[in-house]
Amino acid sequence: MITLRPHQTAAVDAMAARQGQVIVPTGGGKTIMMISDAIRRMDAADRPLTFVVVAPRILLASQLCDEFLSFPGIRRPDLIPAVVHSGESKHFKTTKSEKIALFDEMCASAICHRIIFTTYHSLHRVIDSGITVDVAYYDEAHNACQRNHFIKVASMSMIADRNYFFTATPRVSNKHDRGMNNISVYGEVIMNVPAPELVAQGNILRPTIVPFNTQSVVDKKNPHVVHSNTVQDIIDNLDETSAAKVLVAVPSSRVLGNILGHTDILSQLKERGYNVLHITSKFGAYVNDKKVNREKFFETLTSWGKEEGKKFILFHYSILSEGINVPGLTHCILLRNLNVVEMAQTIGRVIRLDQRDAANLASGSVTPCNWSMYHKPTGFVTVPVHQNYGAAVIKRLQRITDEIFVKGIPATALV
Repeated sequence: MITLRPHQTAAVDAMAARQGQVIVPTGGGKTIMMISDAIRRMDAADRPLTFVVVAPRILLASQLCDEFLSFPGIRRPDLIPAVVHSGESKHFKTTKSEKIALFDEMCASAICHRIIFTTYHSLHRVIDSGITVDVAYYDEAHNACQRNHFIKVASMSMIADRNYFFTATPRVSNKHDRGMNNISVYGEVIMNVPAPELVAQGNILRPTIVPFNTQSVVDKKNPHVVHSNTVQDIIDNLDETSAAKVLVAVPSSRVLGNILGHTDILSQLKERGYNVLHITSKFGAYVNDKKVNREKFFETLTSWGKEEGKKFILFHYSILSEGINVPGLTHCILLRNLNVVEMAQTIGRVIRLDQRDAANLASGSVTPCNWSMYHKPTGFVTVPVHQNYGAAVIKRLQRITDEIFVKGIPATALV
């Protein structure tokens, strides 16, 4: 049985509309809304239904699959999952449209509901299969505005009977039809939850922006040396009594490779008691010195995130900015300037509640916003300010934070 928060109940009720946008800050429980809606529809259906869940990346599609199928209310013998992307999965997986059609026929013969997890990149495989889709959920829906995704999303919005677009950071356009202000594709905004409301309810935390001033100059020839030293200096200034779990956004895969391979950062972090994880599209996923598949990477990340006393540094380039739920993250270090959406999404990685605080809030032993009683009262976002770089990033980050957490305005970007 799923217990919904008031804003989640309101969002699920709003999904009585056939199509629309659900704007909810990161940490607001968008996945639970999708799951609740799917359960409600299956319980009321007089025939098997087909659901499609779309995510921007394979890692997030895998996480959504695990989260959906781990809920008792949706884990039922008459629901069969499938995965349509090139990543690993323990479920039926294909990227061939004809096999998707055969899967659909098999489920129809067995009189079973089916749920397909895919990415925006692979969505056309589902479309080309010719199957009937009852409900499509689009996670991190601002990705649908990309030039190489929009046509596929617009096509699916016509194929599916119902379409729901979830994001914390909508994108709009005044020049063409790819923006989320195109209501013929995305529908109207049927739910918009302001971040201050979730903070007041104790459902998410307010971030703390921390400028970290250095005397260094970012050298274009050897930026990895400066970034390596900066990360170590920031780590040394963290509270030694806390088990920091730190996300580091690096400038590029190449710079990350040089940081890890051409400086002493790995041995230095190991001396400080930190495990190191890193993931990029170019080099893949690593847990300490071992290369692993994405499923193992995600399992490790989730396990370590929940483990009290476990310290780790997680380096990534772009791949973990959106959607991925990493339990327990306490700090984020921005080594590169991000666009509005990436910046807001990265803030969202560290404002989720500590699992102990969530349990205490649920039991009533801690009241919302009584920060002195929280194990994790805030999420820290640190920006290095070098002699020649960083000051403008801090100003931009603070402006975005004020818009989201003070004014209650979603971080909206132009396509």
